[in-house]
Amino acid sequence: MAQPDFWNDNDAAQKVINEVNRLKEQVEQITNLEQEYEDLQVMLELALEENDESILHEVAKGVKALSKNFADYELQLLLNGPYDKNNAILEIHPGAGGTESQDWASMLLRMYTRWAESHGYKVEVLDYLAGDEAGIKSVTLLIKGHNAYGYLAAEKGVHRLVRISPFDASGRRHTSFSSVEVMPELDDDVDIEIRPEDLKIDTYRSSGAGGQHVNTTDSAVRITHIPTNIVVTCQTERSQIKNRERAMKILKARLYEKQREEQEKELAEIRGDQKEIGWGSQIRSYVFHPYSMVKDHRTNTEVGNVNAVMDGEIDIFIDSYLRSKISNQSETTN
Repeated sequence: MAQPDFWNDNDAAQKVINEVNRLKEQVEQITNLEQEYEDLQVMLELALEENDESILHEVAKGVKALSKNFADYELQLLLNGPYDKNNAILEIHPGAGGTESQDWASMLLRMYTRWAESHGYKVEVLDYLAGDEAGIKSVTLLIKGHNAYGYLAAEKGVHRLVRISPFDASGRRHTSFSSVEVMPELDDDVDIEIRPEDLKIDTYRSSGAGGQHVNTTDSAVRITHIPTNIVVTCQTERSQIKNRERAMKILKARLYEKQREEQEKELAEIRGDQKEIGWGSQIRSYVFHPYSMVKDHRTNTEVGNVNAVMDGEIDIFIDSYLRSKISNQSETTN
């Protein structure tokens, strides 16, 4: 018996397989939560019968862990936007300040890479431009995994660093800024119109890692979308064709994000919101000196352990922001 035409479409078949695996994982999570709850009930009954404080202590620890697991699962269910489940394209751009800001951008790159790896996500570098002395001038990452965009969308905005600069011989305190842009990786069937005549495509010699082949051929690609003046680059692949394909994916995501922001701006004007919508608003401060604290200005969430945050422990900020956003949406709807 011949296979249906559907299964000859590798992309369509893979989407079905991914969805089946996602649903299977969701069922397993529910089953595990139910089993944890039942185990704690048994332990509690035993502790009360035996009047054993050590078992009660274990039950208390278990309840705390179960509450966290349930909150994580609840948040996953709340990520129901059209592209929340997609891979994320994350860009980091240092602000003015030269080496100091470029070093701050590289610290954020490490933070997001650590966060992604701790969640089992795969990180691919799509574009990387090193700083003149230290740090980076820009970087574009593809973070692959279920709900990657849904979570990382909370990180979009300007991130502020306050510290004693290691590049200042006088040991003075410096303030640096870097912007983080986050977009969903879009499927080919998403309708974002890109006309060939609106594109200016340049090729150039890659300045990144990749070996002799990359460094001796014009494999890097820069695409300019003339109507919006959006510029995207990709230079990490050895093949110019692959770099072009990846650059087009980034451009498609940037155009979608621009379209979405314009829609949000129109809605905000209708509602009479005074809060600016866009990349310019500062969302979080990371203070190394004169005290140690990371504060999210949108939710007032604070963490005193800056080093842990820089090692990728940013879930508390993502969780609080997403829950506040969902709460605000519910209030607006009601």
